[in-house]
Amino acid sequence: MYSMRGKGPKMSETQMEMVGRAAAYIKARQADEADGPVTLDELASHCGLSPWHLQRQFKRAMGVSPREYEESLRLERFKKGLRSGAGVAAATFEAGFGSSSRVYERAGAALGMTPASYAEGGRGAEIRYAVGESHLGLVLVAATPRGICRVELGDDLGDLEGQLRAEFPRARSIARDDSGLGRYLAEILRRIAGQTPRRDLPLDIRMTAFQRKVWSTLSRIPTGETLSYGAIARVIGQPGAAQAVGQACGANPVAIAIPCHRALRNDGAIGGYAWGSQRKQALISAEAAALTSEGRGRSKKTVSG
Repeated sequence: MYSMRGKGPKMSETQMEMVGRAAAYIKARQADEADGPVTLDELASHCGLSPWHLQRQFKRAMGVSPREYEESLRLERFKKGLRSGAGVAAATFEAGFGSSSRVYERAGAALGMTPASYAEGGRGAEIRYAVGESHLGLVLVAATPRGICRVELGDDLGDLEGQLRAEFPRARSIARDDSGLGRYLAEILRRIAGQTPRRDLPLDIRMTAFQRKVWSTLSRIPTGETLSYGAIARVIGQPGAAQAVGQACGANPVAIAIPCHRALRNDGAIGGYAWGSQRKQALISAEAAALTSEGRGRSKKTVSG
């Protein structure tokens, strides 16, 4: 979920408070199950700002527009409904999507699979996980026998383990195995430190065709370099899909293994990151520093084609 980040020139307490009021209003409207989405004019009137200023301040603080923030809340509500055992139709209604076609269009892209598949909650899977420490905090790497299915970053072990179990509520087993997953964890920690990958990591994740294109492109961005959402959209042959590229980055379930931290907003700003914008900046800085210390004795890679 998104949190205030305040990149660029420091925002005043009044500005941050105003953005907080706007976010709280959006949450309250969804909790009250009010009809229809919150319009920008309505939100601006509530906060006493012009729509233009509210949009600008909100995106600066949260990394997303008010509309994108509202959609993220709706998606989380939908996912919660699916994990609780509600059918797709019931979860659709409760989340306020309005129609199943809208769910498959919007939620499907963010889930990386159809809502029906997500509702299976990893049914029957045997999942092991390992936990390590880095300059970013704790790192949890989870895998099935087929490959890595989750990489999470955080500060609290209980929270990380809870998130893993919440994502796979119907798994046959979820058990810690630091020894068995040691090689996976070591490779992730190596990458977090800014070093170039030593080996490929097998992944066991679901993705849409669009996400496959985006994530494949992300994986070809050389360590220490970045691309804008718009540039990635052009690389995959869909120049008008910059916003969808950002959504695909946000849906990445395996931090670091798929380096979505190397994707920036079109204006060069850090942009959102599922594990926090400060971690994203730290990753980019670590990679740049490691690249400088190593020198560039290898030929430069490209991400084209």
